Amino acid sequence: MSRSMMHRRQFLADMGHGFTGLALGAMLARDGILRASDAPAWAPPDGKPHFPAKAKSVVWLFMNGGVSHMESFDPKPELTKYAGKSIAETPYKDAQNPEKLKLARVTVVNDANGQQRNKLYPLQVGYRKYGQSGIELSDWVPHIGSCIDDIAIIRSMWTTDDNHGAQTQFHSGRHMLDGEFPTLGAWVHYGLGSLNDQLPQFISMGNREYWNLKDGHYLGPAHDAIPLRVDPSNPLDFAKPARGMSRSEQKLGFDLVGGLNQLRSVEYPDDPALLARIKSYELAFKMQTSVPETIRFDQESKETQALYGLDDPATREFGMQMLATRRFIERGVRFIQVQHGAGGAGVWDAHGGLKANHSKNFKAVDKPIAGLLKDLKRRGLLDSTIVLFASEFGRTPGTQGSDGRDHHIYGFSVWMAGGGIKGGIVHGATDEIGFHAVENRHYVTDIHATILKQLGLDSRKLEIPGRKRLDIDHGKPIDAILA
Repeated sequence: MSRSMMHRRQFLADMGHGFTGLALGAMLARDGILRASDAPAWAPPDGKPHFPAKAKSVVWLFMNGGVSHMESFDPKPELTKYAGKSIAETPYKDAQNPEKLKLARVTVVNDANGQQRNKLYPLQVGYRKYGQSGIELSDWVPHIGSCIDDIAIIRSMWTTDDNHGAQTQFHSGRHMLDGEFPTLGAWVHYGLGSLNDQLPQFISMGNREYWNLKDGHYLGPAHDAIPLRVDPSNPLDFAKPARGMSRSEQKLGFDLVGGLNQLRSVEYPDDPALLARIKSYELAFKMQTSVPETIRFDQESKETQALYGLDDPATREFGMQMLATRRFIERGVRFIQVQHGAGGAGVWDAHGGLKANHSKNFKAVDKPIAGLLKDLKRRGLLDSTIVLFASEFGRTPGTQGSDGRDHHIYGFSVWMAGGGIKGGIVHGATDEIGFHAVENRHYVTDIHATILKQLGLDSRKLEIPGRKRLDIDHGKPIDAILA
């Protein structure tokens, strides 16, 4: 490569500051024009679905720490009936049979008399039937319950990491000790083109823990989500031009770069890719205006703001993220992941005080999530948008300490809505005490496969040179929940 071409590309990279630099760098790296040291050498697919798609966008709602499936979407009255007894003292003593515990590491602790010390812990909240479908849910989710006829609950999930690295596992499908693997959002970003020319196609809101900070990994940094805060004055780090550069001064820089590259194109006609990406540089410039505008809510009615809980301090923060999510979806953002309660193990990690913990956390997210579902539906967007509610694992039927539950990987719940997903159904089941997924069991990559199918993507056609993915990495679509 000539020194002149290298200087031109370096100049183009150096012109980008803040958000513009991040967006431009990602786009240039994606096309092989300006490569990060760990960026791959291949180009992504053509951005077209492999077969007709049922959905265009994904909202990935992830509750960090481990939501108790029994106090949310899979109530188990038998826990209250046998509360205080060890599992061995109930009709479900076979639940801890070693043959049933092959999926991960669990130790059954006995006291001096050989009796199991893990006592069944009663339900910490009531439950009732919701919607025309009559699905039983916790009293902590009345707003989500009001949307149940649009929701498919999967009560038979399992995973293999019994610590919070399972957050990474749910996103990538691989145990964190296996290494670093792309997340589902990165694969969607890699496989499909943008739906808009003003905004990024992959956004992340909410804090992310150190083991779950990146998405692209071997696909390259161009496929990492762009982290975003719901703050129009400062939506992300370095969102403003550096060194106090005004917008008019910045535009002069863009125009100068464009002019110089037009001149260079005459001298170097064998470099069409760089000229083709000038439009991407212009897009990055547009993002500095379009992103802050999208997260301004003064154009939304009072009724809409109240629908998301912006009028209540308990729901305002997450409600703003959900309202921003809807605004990004209607503007053509492809994949939005929202992390609730990251930091350390995650705020849902209720080893003690489960009742206080979960009642507070559900108070924060229940109304905003229901607001998102209702708002998407009434705007005609839910049919083309998949919404997922998930957590890295569930919690044990038995007590930990006096009033908590431990991590539980053998059976837990997630739910999906929109984008060609059937509503008002329950798929799969755990046993009577919520210990094992016993009917239509699904590993976490089955969720990935279901979403990819609805987006029109064949995961095996997303494989890249030099990388042979294991069969479990692909998963199998949960066809029973698809319309």
